[in-house]
Amino acid sequence: MEKQIAHTNLPEISQKESQDLNLDYSLAGYDYTLPNELIAQNPVFPRDSSRLLVVNSSTTGQESAPIHQIFRDLPELLRAGDLLIMNDTKVIPARLYGRKSTGAEIEVLLLEERQLNCWLALVKPGKRFKPGTQIIFASRGLKNRHQTDSLPLATELTATVLETDAATGGRLLRFDVPSGKALVDMLDQFGEIPLPPYITASTAADEQYQTVYAQNPGAIAAPTAGLHFTPELLDKLRDRGINQALITLHVGVGTFRPVEIEEVTNHQMHEEWISVPPATVAQIRATKAAGGRIIAVGTTAVRALEGAAKSGDLQPFCGKTDLFIYPGYQWRVVDGLITNFHLPRSSLLMLVSALIGRERLLNIYQEAIASKYRFYSFGDAMLILQ
Repeated sequence: MEKQIAHTNLPEISQKESQDLNLDYSLAGYDYTLPNELIAQNPVFPRDSSRLLVVNSSTTGQESAPIHQIFRDLPELLRAGDLLIMNDTKVIPARLYGRKSTGAEIEVLLLEERQLNCWLALVKPGKRFKPGTQIIFASRGLKNRHQTDSLPLATELTATVLETDAATGGRLLRFDVPSGKALVDMLDQFGEIPLPPYITASTAADEQYQTVYAQNPGAIAAPTAGLHFTPELLDKLRDRGINQALITLHVGVGTFRPVEIEEVTNHQMHEEWISVPPATVAQIRATKAAGGRIIAVGTTAVRALEGAAKSGDLQPFCGKTDLFIYPGYQWRVVDGLITNFHLPRSSLLMLVSALIGRERLLNIYQEAIASKYRFYSFGDAMLILQ
């Protein structure tokens, strides 16, 4: 029998209750079942040979049927004068393996630096992980260490639990690093790139979980819609008059944590750090003035742009956003979206539903499943246009 991921642990409700339930705002409305075989374990090569499902974003009943393309067809699917907004965050080696002084093994996923060398982290197993607990991490060596490097490598790294974080269930860890150094400079030696838990049999190299334009370290997961681009495809888009601009959103727990509240409007997104620079804002304004479209590459680019326009007007912004987008959202900046296929019950699925309509999106997902599209981080993509 085919193995499946099923999300059906929902309370039984009567037919009348089901009819009265507004599924756009209920967690039950964002369930679907995916065969395990469609969870991509490795990226395709070359990157732009992934499949691309093209749909329009109208929710007025004028929708056309989805079109099956290849990602490298993107220059023919966009128009001269359109502007692609890409997230240039870079994934850090945020997963560390250590042990307590008792010898018990510990897995740590760094989330964000709160103070110098003090990081909020998820720990596993987390029970009895009290303040004062010490963790010892052994060096894993450096993959890219040059033979001419003469400085000796530290063999161990230690951290102490300072407190528990109620919002994430994580711990605040203080790392003891050599004077004048920062933990982020040592992660290549002690950490590894954290692939999502549903990727269990991957042979991908670390650089395959980075976009080709990644440049600002700070993410703990890749902005996966951008993984499909190659330098050659970016050049072809420029040659066609399809412009490109950058924002930064350091992907964190806010992006990948599942929604767990049945009434989704009560879900509280965790904050993530964003930067929408003045040059990008100027490009967006010029593009709209000339009749071009703003195409976000990934849900993280959407959250950065719409978060920077939360007051009603897009402005340069550097700080944190907890913007949660779901059906009924009034769009301020984004006209189109390139995105991968997302997990059931996720805030990302709700964001895309706000652009295309929940019921229609789930129908399109069923078509993608029937057509054997590859899902999630290393999977295929959708292009949603007006």
